[in-house]
Amino acid sequence: MTALPLSRVRRVAWTAVLWFAAVLYPVVLFATMASGESGFAGEEVLASALLTVLTLVLLLRNPLPVQVILLFAWTAALVQMQTGAIAGLQILITDLGAGYIAATRPRRVSVPVAVVTLAVQVLSVLAFVSASDILLMTVVLAVAVAWMVGNSVRGRRAHAAALRQQATAQAVAEERLRIARELHDMVAHSIGIIAIQAGVGGRVIDTQPGEARNALNAIEVTSRETLAGLRRMLTALRRDDAGAAPLGPAPGLGDLDRLAEATKDAGVRVDLCVKGERRPLPPDVDLSAYRIVQEAVTNVVRHAGTDACRVTIGHGDGELSIEVDDDGRGGVLGVGYGIVGMRERVGLLGGDLTAGPCPGGGFRVAARLPLPAAVR
Repeated sequence: MTALPLSRVRRVAWTAVLWFAAVLYPVVLFATMASGESGFAGEEVLASALLTVLTLVLLLRNPLPVQVILLFAWTAALVQMQTGAIAGLQILITDLGAGYIAATRPRRVSVPVAVVTLAVQVLSVLAFVSASDILLMTVVLAVAVAWMVGNSVRGRRAHAAALRQQATAQAVAEERLRIARELHDMVAHSIGIIAIQAGVGGRVIDTQPGEARNALNAIEVTSRETLAGLRRMLTALRRDDAGAAPLGPAPGLGDLDRLAEATKDAGVRVDLCVKGERRPLPPDVDLSAYRIVQEAVTNVVRHAGTDACRVTIGHGDGELSIEVDDDGRGGVLGVGYGIVGMRERVGLLGGDLTAGPCPGGGFRVAARLPLPAAVR
């Protein structure tokens, strides 16, 4: 047989001690009150105080049965010694139990417990103490205050738990949106280029085998890059698993030349212009800037009907500006998730974005991303 862990043995032993103390509590308390008529003995008072503490400790674990024990013990004590001091102790200790139950149990449990506690207290005072209206009102108010304080604590705890749950759900939703943006920005661009190259290859495969071969090479390169990006993303999602591969670097503005080359293979020339002094960017700003350019250029390839576009990156004082414009048909607005994803990325970084047809024709995407003070 397997030996029980030492911690479990200690826990079981401690629980047994607490229950033994709780069961013994009414007997010792009654005996203490019985001997109190001729003067309290120090040992009896000390034993009663120790058992009171142990019983209240057990109250934290099993409040309902312990509350019954407290009511019985102090009612019996009041029967033996019918004084206002004992009645006060009965009210104080049993109200503590009622308040704790209100703080840890639902109202359908705590309200009946408070009512029973109040009934026992009132009947005890009426039967064994010279009761006045003020004393009875004090008993009622004491139970009411104890229950309301406990119920208030329970309400605050429930509210805090709801806020934590809401924050967790919001974090999950934000992570899902981030993953959706990454998938859209990465896959939409690659699939758009692959579709165009496949169309070109299909049209010239009989007449221009060399061009068809170039198209197939471009499809292969784009497909491999997309697969590598998907592999990095999937690895990131399961990076806590054993044996997960190390993550590759996320793309940034330093990869715009490669993006321009891939877009050129799709039939659209990208004129890249960088203004201002280049400086290291925070990873989230660098990635978002690249994804914004990627999505804007993808829209040019898919919708603009033009063979060129301009990308301008401005390293300004405290901000990074991005402009992508073309002279095509004006693009599309209000459909798909590309522009929505760009707005979300910019919004998360505290920037702003405008996207729409230009008055003289074409389409323009302009974003401004503020930079932290450390990189200004």
